[in-house]
Amino acid sequence: MAIALIGLVASAWIAALILYNFIPEMTMQSAWLYATPLSILSSAIIIPSVSGLHKDKKEFHIYESTFSDILGIMLFYFLTGKLNPTQDSGVIGFTGNLALTIIISLIASYAIILIFQRIKSQVKLFLLIAVLLLLYALGKQMHLSSLIIILIFGLVIANMKLFFKGKLSRFLQYEKAHHIYHELHTITAETAFVVRTFFFVIFGVTITITSLLDLKVAGISSLIIISIYIIRFILLRIFEGKDIIPQLFIAPRGLITVLLFYAIPQEAQIATFEPGILLFVIIGTSLIMTGAMIYDKRRASNAIKMTNERKIGTVKWKAPIVEDSSTIE
Repeated sequence: MAIALIGLVASAWIAALILYNFIPEMTMQSAWLYATPLSILSSAIIIPSVSGLHKDKKEFHIYESTFSDILGIMLFYFLTGKLNPTQDSGVIGFTGNLALTIIISLIASYAIILIFQRIKSQVKLFLLIAVLLLLYALGKQMHLSSLIIILIFGLVIANMKLFFKGKLSRFLQYEKAHHIYHELHTITAETAFVVRTFFFVIFGVTITITSLLDLKVAGISSLIIISIYIIRFILLRIFEGKDIIPQLFIAPRGLITVLLFYAIPQEAQIATFEPGILLFVIIGTSLIMTGAMIYDKRRASNAIKMTNERKIGTVKWKAPIVEDSSTIE
């Protein structure tokens, strides 16, 4: 969590400075809003990509990307709340709002699991999705972090044994609840692909070709990408030691970056900001991650191959002759 938090804040700070200094009319407040989506790791890309890594490295990336999503969304909503001074309740108000969001999310998650595991009808998956959409809408109406509500529900249903401990475990019918999770996971994986596709299509439509060919856009994007990996290198060396390959290069940006980019309030949007910067950063970090994963896989394969090819020599051993003590005398 420390790596995710420090990496998020440090990356957002450096990216905000880059945007503030190189984009005309960019204010520091808007720079932070634009920089935050660029600083969040994409768990949607990372989690499926690290399945072949060692268990420790795999768990590290899963937890890091998940916390990066949660903390990044929290930071983004905190910054958007600062735009309207009359409605801004400060750090204390934001913390209270966040605590209320988490409490409501946990209560709703427990209630949904306990209720849906008792539904005998086979047609309940889309009912569950409808309930989640209702929760999202209610969160919006109550000015809560709707994305965090859905995210916490996902964490609870994916880790039911962790959340249903002690006396709560007797209320959980794990087989039935796990069946719901399995079906939800399947349909989520299928629809997530469609949603990502449409979002990136819409994102692509909003980008002009000239911005992709703009050297200034490429330069700003390159500076942001370089800063991401410098910060990541420092943090990993401090917290993880020398074994930081391929973790160093697994820092892609993806759907959450696009989602939050479109969630930037109208009053904070800067006309001179080129969306091509987001595209460059997303593609650049994804390609770097792909290259690192290929390199790590080849390195592991070569190590196994060298081990298998190395012949183990054998030496004939002859037992020493032990003379009888009587003959010596």
